[in-house]
Amino acid sequence: MTESGLVVVDKPGAMTSHDVVSRVRRLAGTRKVGHAGTLDPMATGVLVLGVNRATRLLGHLMLTDKAYDATIRLGVATTTDDAEGEVTATVATGDLDEAEVRSAAAEFVGDLLQVPTAVSAIKVAGKRAYQRVREGEEVELAARPVTVHELVVTEVRGDELDVSVRCSSGTYIRAIARDLGARLGVGGHLTALRRTAVGPYALADARTLDALGEQFAVLPIAAAARAAFASYDLDEAGATDVRYGRALDLDLPGLTAVFAPDGEFLALYEPRDGVARAVAVFAG
Repeated sequence: MTESGLVVVDKPGAMTSHDVVSRVRRLAGTRKVGHAGTLDPMATGVLVLGVNRATRLLGHLMLTDKAYDATIRLGVATTTDDAEGEVTATVATGDLDEAEVRSAAAEFVGDLLQVPTAVSAIKVAGKRAYQRVREGEEVELAARPVTVHELVVTEVRGDELDVSVRCSSGTYIRAIARDLGARLGVGGHLTALRRTAVGPYALADARTLDALGEQFAVLPIAAAARAAFASYDLDEAGATDVRYGRALDLDLPGLTAVFAPDGEFLALYEPRDGVARAVAVFAG
């Protein structure tokens, strides 16, 4: 049986996240594979997958920050806020100058209220928003708080600009493209997106599906937990308490991975009510 752990994939374009999961299930020889946050088919880059017991880590990893490189086209708005949608408006951009574009982009850094793109996977009355849009419904989503830690304009080429973004989970880069275009009065959409990091896992850690097909391996669950969370090494008595899900008399900094003396990853604990309490126990 394949070891429990994470697989960091460099997702190619034109594949859904589910396509990648299906491919990794075949390579791993197990149905128990899931992903930490989807990537649109047009997007490439870091997609973190969990195998076997590590699938239970994914919900916690989804809360971590992410980083992207993206290309935004100004002057053209689309139904999906990216290049795969139908064009809804075209506006000349000849009057825009680079300084104006850079100044407007700087306004999208910090704590923001962002309206997700209508073709997102957010559920509306039990159905994904993108499904409702495909069925011809008008979908209006409520604004959500997100944080953009950094947005760097790396190049401006006429009506196109390249940006690098570090942001909280739940931030839509397509929505930034849409809103930047609206701020400049010309509309805009995303033409390319590459995710460069999910939490501590970056492109340098990622492998292509072809490489995984030649030599499949996972990042063991213990190493994955140490990379993604604060860690604490227990003595034998503490490890026994954890195996039974008991509270620990520890002062933890936040969500923390706890380990047995032999290095086995046992659980995620968090500070609550003056003690450390189990969030998820992974030990057998």
